[in-house]
Amino acid sequence: MAIYLMLLIFSTWLSHCVCVEPFNYVENGSIGSKQAVRVGVVIDLDSDVGKIAENYTSMALSDFYTRYADYRTRLNVAVKNYGKDDVIFAASAALELMKNEQVEAIIGPHRSSEAKFVIGLGERAQVPIISFSATSPTLSPTQSPFFIRTCHDDYSQIKPLTSIVQAFGWRQIIIIYEDTEFGNGLIPYLADALQEIDARIVYRSVISKPKNIPLELEKIKAMETRVILVHMTDALGSRLFLAANQTGMMSKGYVWMITDGLSTLLHSLEKQVTESMQGVLGIRPHVPNTNRLQEFKTRWKISEINLFGLWAYDTIWALAKAVELVSESHSNASTQSINNGRNIGEAFLGLRVSESGPVLLEKLKFTRFEGLSGKFRLIRGQSEVSEFEIVNVRRKMGERVIGYWTKKKGISSDSWENAKTGYLSSMHELIKGIIWPGYAKAPPKGWNIPVTGKRLRIGVPLTSGFNEFLNFKWDPITLEPTNFSGFTYDVFIAALEKLPFQIPHTFVPFVNSSRQSNGTYDEFLYQIKLQKFDAVVADATITANRSTYVDFTMPYSESGVSMVVKVNDKKNNNIWIFLKPLKWDLWLSSGLALFFTGFVVWLLEHRTNREFRGRPDQQLSTILWFSFSTLVFAHREKVENNWSRFVLIIWVFVVLILTQSYTASLATMLTVQRLQPSVVDVNELRMNDYFVGYQKNSYVRELLTGQLNLNESRLRHYSTPEEYHDALSKGSKNGGVEAIFDEIPYIKLFLAKYCSGYTMVGPKYKSDGFGFAFPSGSPLVYYFSRAILNITEDHNKMQEMEEKYFADQTKCQDSAASSTTSSGSSPSLSVCNFGGLFIITGLASIFSCVIYFVKFQRNNNIRSSMNAIHSKSSLWSRTTQMLKNCACKDLPLRAESNMRS
Repeated sequence: MAIYLMLLIFSTWLSHCVCVEPFNYVENGSIGSKQAVRVGVVIDLDSDVGKIAENYTSMALSDFYTRYADYRTRLNVAVKNYGKDDVIFAASAALELMKNEQVEAIIGPHRSSEAKFVIGLGERAQVPIISFSATSPTLSPTQSPFFIRTCHDDYSQIKPLTSIVQAFGWRQIIIIYEDTEFGNGLIPYLADALQEIDARIVYRSVISKPKNIPLELEKIKAMETRVILVHMTDALGSRLFLAANQTGMMSKGYVWMITDGLSTLLHSLEKQVTESMQGVLGIRPHVPNTNRLQEFKTRWKISEINLFGLWAYDTIWALAKAVELVSESHSNASTQSINNGRNIGEAFLGLRVSESGPVLLEKLKFTRFEGLSGKFRLIRGQSEVSEFEIVNVRRKMGERVIGYWTKKKGISSDSWENAKTGYLSSMHELIKGIIWPGYAKAPPKGWNIPVTGKRLRIGVPLTSGFNEFLNFKWDPITLEPTNFSGFTYDVFIAALEKLPFQIPHTFVPFVNSSRQSNGTYDEFLYQIKLQKFDAVVADATITANRSTYVDFTMPYSESGVSMVVKVNDKKNNNIWIFLKPLKWDLWLSSGLALFFTGFVVWLLEHRTNREFRGRPDQQLSTILWFSFSTLVFAHREKVENNWSRFVLIIWVFVVLILTQSYTASLATMLTVQRLQPSVVDVNELRMNDYFVGYQKNSYVRELLTGQLNLNESRLRHYSTPEEYHDALSKGSKNGGVEAIFDEIPYIKLFLAKYCSGYTMVGPKYKSDGFGFAFPSGSPLVYYFSRAILNITEDHNKMQEMEEKYFADQTKCQDSAASSTTSSGSSPSLSVCNFGGLFIITGLASIFSCVIYFVKFQRNNNIRSSMNAIHSKSSLWSRTTQMLKNCACKDLPLRAESNMRS
């Protein structure tokens, strides 16, 4: 508001500095019966855009009223040249047109910063402010109802720009823009859009005056990033590229892109400027090459068209059509001119309020026609562009269109027909058509080591143990690290070989003046943030906290944290341990099966086999002896009955399985079960207040005190596998520890040396593995991650490196699993494990007895006497007699016949 007051107060004495040039279209020397409508044009005729707009405005008026000679209205255009790039002069010129000329609309000014203040005056007077070149997104027709933009806003070119960045895989961008409304308006939106495609702005160079350009270019030249986006007008942008060429920044390896603020005016720039822009990529709205445009160029003898000029041309046509529509609407109600309706009220400092302004604004918003720049159609008060050209600046050939971007299809080939039909060319075809700075044909990677001869300072840790990952020696003469080896080192060298470029580097140990480790791994990695190192190659675990100040590559090794404890050798001195392999139900079932099988064999054999006969006590002892002797296959009695042999075949199979299972279970109890971990979980460590160890300088300390809630005073740190062994051997009560927490790769190396006395138990706490570290946003992360993926997918290569350093790990890989099993549930066997065997042997025995008794009844020589018994005796008597007969020895058939006779 303060600026508005200043503008209004000083408008009187500033008005004499403004040149008023009425530009009236006169037909046959006079306007005649045509109604003249006053329209103002506020423009800087000293600028390229101003000169172009004046020419195209004149051509537009001539062409329009030649085609629409029957229109009853004529635009009476008054051009005010404020002559300076100053918002005060531009606003004063607009104020003068509103007060003295009483214009119905104002076209311009063409700069966004100037248009911002003129829009405020237009709202007070309700006069439409129409801009064909103010593209800043901060100027919004939705927020300023009397503002019309007949061009696109800069926000619409964000998507084409980010599509190019994404297509070439660039991750870091430097932006150079001018400190004006035009320059500042685009940057917040562009930063958000780049973040969505995983790219970021690493430096913003804001230039307000040409004298600041050399200093800013020197800053940028010293940076690693080589992708530079310029968002400037032609006046400041020309000086920038001249200075960049002199500084040597238009050479191979650089990527320069420009927005349409420069790309639309390439043909109007001086030759030395375009020659210094060799290899620049730019985007600009696409103008269809219609027959009308070709006819326009031929009629006015124009070799190169200008987009701002076409927008100015279409603006005049749209305004002339809208004025005619307003005149028609007024004629229906009154014959009064649309210029006479301004008696609504007196505004501030004599600024009157227009009556026809709101009507003209509504008619203009709904105006539709086919213009030179394409279809004229306002959406929410402004023109929208959905089609862009990708241009490449050539030193000899000038600008060349190499591709297109459309909202529906994205980047397409250099054929507009292909772009319209949706044919997407490959990036290879698009890349072939680009000449980059320094006449390079291959796309730049987007970054480079800024100073010639500089080597990448790669930090490496100094460790006293676990040298399998990284190890080096000190040269006694140069006192420099040499003879690097280890799994981590080999992976890094293999990744370097797969990069598409060379990286000069030198390894710098993270040590103090005494050549001792200079801190923890967290402090080591933070040196990248402090710019002491350019990268870190180490067995560094990827954690969320570390990722806040460095960027990690893809992990080259899996990791995680677990607990290793001592294994207790508990010798079992129980004198009754021989009974434990079988449970009581299996012992009882086995005994019953033994006796039953012996009884069945005796029953089948005693009538014909002398070895199964004798006194009752002898026969009982025979049954018992035969049953138990079959357990060790030591029975001496010979069986003669085939059914007895059948029963024994089944029984021997059962006995074989029983004895083998008993032997295996007892052996397990006497050997494997004796190896049990001293501690099984973290809760036991907390309950007994044991001392716990961890590797020195590791992040595991934070895990123990934070996530596992262990007392910090009960923690002890160690460095080597030998120290681990010594601490676990002593135990917590003798100056050692009860358990050691460490990352699994280190635990496996420790167990490879001391697997007989220790085991890994408890849950595994996941981590993202080991990775190389670089500064946040470094493009090297992308290239190294791809290289690491190629290495890890090469199983032969990875296996070769792992066997080189970790060959001894395999002998102890199952130690944790075996100890966990032995300390679990009891290995004793129950009857359920052998129920099927008992059923088989029982059925076989019963089946044999049934067959035998059927045969016995058929051949019995005392059948007749038994029949008598059946008829006269009781059930008990018959059963007793049958058992007595079974106990009798079978007689020969001849003796049986004599007895009958």
